Amino acid sequence: MARPPSSADPHLQYRRTERLSSFIHSNLPDPPVSTTARLRAALTSGGVDRISRLPDSLLREIVSRLPAKDAARTAALAARWRGVWRSTPIVLVDTHLLPNGASASSLDVTATISHILAAHPGPFRCVHLTRGRMGEHQAHLRLWLRLLAARGVQELVLVNRPSPSGDVPLPRTLFTISTLTRLYIGVWKFPDAAGLGGASFPHLRELGICSVAVESGDIDLVVARSPVLEILNIQGTMNGVHLRLVSKSLRCVQICAFVLESVEVVSAPCLERLILSECLSPAGGSCTTVKIGNVPKLSLFGKLETGKYALEIQDTVIMAGIKTGPSMMVTSVKTLSLKVRFGVHNDVKMVPAFLKCFPCLEALHIMSGKCDHPPGKLNLEFWEEVGPIVGVRLRMKVMTFLDYHAQQDEIAFLQYIFQNAQVLKYVLVSAVNPRYTPLSTDDMFNTLYALSDDLWLSKFSFAIGGTHGPEGGPETHQQKPQADKTRQQKPQADKTRQQKPQAAKTRQQKPQAAIAKTQQQKPKAGNRCN
Repeated sequence: MARPPSSADPHLQYRRTERLSSFIHSNLPDPPVSTTARLRAALTSGGVDRISRLPDSLLREIVSRLPAKDAARTAALAARWRGVWRSTPIVLVDTHLLPNGASASSLDVTATISHILAAHPGPFRCVHLTRGRMGEHQAHLRLWLRLLAARGVQELVLVNRPSPSGDVPLPRTLFTISTLTRLYIGVWKFPDAAGLGGASFPHLRELGICSVAVESGDIDLVVARSPVLEILNIQGTMNGVHLRLVSKSLRCVQICAFVLESVEVVSAPCLERLILSECLSPAGGSCTTVKIGNVPKLSLFGKLETGKYALEIQDTVIMAGIKTGPSMMVTSVKTLSLKVRFGVHNDVKMVPAFLKCFPCLEALHIMSGKCDHPPGKLNLEFWEEVGPIVGVRLRMKVMTFLDYHAQQDEIAFLQYIFQNAQVLKYVLVSAVNPRYTPLSTDDMFNTLYALSDDLWLSKFSFAIGGTHGPEGGPETHQQKPQADKTRQQKPQADKTRQQKPQAAKTRQQKPQAAIAKTQQQKPKAGNRCN
């Protein structure tokens, strides 16, 4: 998501700005302090202050967990506390300085930040500056960054509040802070990478880039100059770029709502997770190229959209019907997520081609995408012609299918999975909200009941229910009865679900727990990929 365009309607502009701000702040890491904590001197009946008798190391630990303004006030508790604040790595969060109803760009807050940064000798454990329009305080910002560089700040979240005046250039001073271990930046214009000289982040382990105007090569450069970087989180921009990653330390790459021309993971020997979520196609509607190179530890990969991404493995473009050779397989991947428009023939035909590239697949998560034209009619014969897929047949234990529309193409796919997956243990199918399909929820459930086969149901636990997606209504999960009891007890099962929802929920807990272990969810930015 880029900076909202200017508009003649100030109310519309305000709503766009607030939506962008909400998107960015929902993806930022939380500050490591509590705003509700209260510190009091504990006195005995004789008036003795027992907390002040604690060692300096424990006192500093207490103060470090308080917001900056509360940490400064501890000096008034007792003489024992004087000087503790100045020797403690503190946390500074601008929102903690705002009284209720105050403006985020208040000059008082700006002055308070300047005072704290100047008064405290450091180091600063964590600093969050997220609520001000930095374009109005660029001189202050440059001073703050110089002070933070001198004070050895470890974690920095620097977000500019969106403004109709345009993108604000990110100060180059930021790239002189060599002590950073975590950095999140939002709503800036990235400086010309060529002018950064030898700037580097030798200790940086986590980098978040949110709605920043970048050019191809900007992110690559920062990654290359961060030798211990483990987590790269890119959220929202409308400038299509080519991303080329070479890193010996990266473990998790997450890209969300980002316009990509291509993403190429050339060499990332420690990479475990590559997550692409709701990324947008470049101008002209062409596919985004996802190229996988040296990734021997990659275990989680998705969400690949078969109609949006062109997958390339070791210089080979994966196409429908291609004969898969050893050089085209990524044997480390255990969890794969796909988004498929089952009504589009070309999209569906790419599914077996993708699946054959991951022969050690253990968990498959499918989301059925929206289709703007009448659904196709690829039936079971298409999948029979595909033949066996090693990962599906011999390794896959868990499958989830979200936004099920009960289309023929979806039913054929499920039939193929049920017939061929020999070690499948748990299946969850979640129906789309009936408002978005001509069928009712019961009608969609009945198409799943029609798939009943005593042999299949004796092999795995099968749960069905309402969608988890944003268009979904209330959850109506139930575990499907196993084996030959299905057809005989189906009406009674429906009755039980209506009269005893708690019992139905209990029956389903086992498969849901197993599915939850492998279900790929949209991770929040700032969460570590451990």
